[in-house]
Amino acid sequence: MLKIQTFNQISDKGLARFPKKDYLVSPDVENADALLVRSQKLSAENINPNLKAVARAGAGVNNIPVDSYTREGIVVFNTPGANANAVKELMLCGLLLSSRGIIEGINWVNSLSHELDAAEMSKLVEAEKKKYKGMELKGKTLGIVGLGAIGAMVADTAIQMGMKVLGYDPTISVDAAWRLANQIEKQENLTSLISRSDYVTLHLPVLESTRNLIDRKLINYFKSGAVLLNFSRDALVDEEALLEALNNGGLSSYVTDFPTPGLLKSKKAFLLPHIGASTDEAEENCAIMAVDQLRNFLENGTIKNSINFPSLTLEKSEGHRIAIINENVPRMLGQILSILADKNINVIDMLNKSRDEIAYNLIDIELEPSEETLNDIRAIPHVIKVWAI
Repeated sequence: MLKIQTFNQISDKGLARFPKKDYLVSPDVENADALLVRSQKLSAENINPNLKAVARAGAGVNNIPVDSYTREGIVVFNTPGANANAVKELMLCGLLLSSRGIIEGINWVNSLSHELDAAEMSKLVEAEKKKYKGMELKGKTLGIVGLGAIGAMVADTAIQMGMKVLGYDPTISVDAAWRLANQIEKQENLTSLISRSDYVTLHLPVLESTRNLIDRKLINYFKSGAVLLNFSRDALVDEEALLEALNNGGLSSYVTDFPTPGLLKSKKAFLLPHIGASTDEAEENCAIMAVDQLRNFLENGTIKNSINFPSLTLEKSEGHRIAIINENVPRMLGQILSILADKNINVIDMLNKSRDEIAYNLIDIELEPSEETLNDIRAIPHVIKVWAI
């Protein structure tokens, strides 16, 4: 029986996809084959010799020490796109909040005295409503940084609302590029996008190359009075430079899902409590996608949507399957096949792929591998993990 250790509250619709006869699923299992997590911060202490995979029910994996898990041969999955619509809808809400005096108007109305009669209130509202006048989004320019699943959805909706859309993503995949509307004007660099946009929204992961991406230098390129929206990660923005821009009027407002003590000091910051993916639908979609990916990996060896291992699919053939993870160095495959040949084990099919410093192999063989055979493969230098599927 395969064992799955869960962290946080995982949607029941997702967990129900683990067949009870084949899987033991609980927060309390020991020596788990895989971990299923949302926001729980993992560490080396969560690793056991049997652990093969971690699935994050969400897109960001900053709560998982990916590098150290990779060195241990642990595949890390995420669920890109599963919560995209939820984040898109909240980002559009942020656009409206930053364009119209919605929050300020609500707060003012709620401050009115209950002693006012209807006629007095109506007169007062008519006199004061000019303070909360805003702008329409139609005809304005939205710059989207990151054109993955969320960015593409944001672009489609903005176009439907009559906005002009600029896009920038130097690492966009071919599949993602095919999804983009042809009305999006692709920009060659960030400065071009920022200098032309009334609104700039961020939809990209935190990497060393993107940490503090919006820094003091880039902020100087924003249009005076522009709006910055960040529903990805707080680390994408240099907070000190941002606050300076808000204070001196370089930016009219900052809308984000990541509040900090520093941002609470600014009345121009619209702060939400990290609720971008907090919908019933998004939590269900993420859980279902994470569970399906774990099952396909544990039952077939298939890797899809891993952020540290290569994608790999090998159709099941007759016989038995071995999964092997090793360091990406020369002559590894030859040594593995030599051991199988010495034991008169015929290979039916196989596939090998690598990603950076890691390699992953699926090998289908005629005979069920003995523990001795698996141990002989494990003994090869640079082999990290071996198991029979």
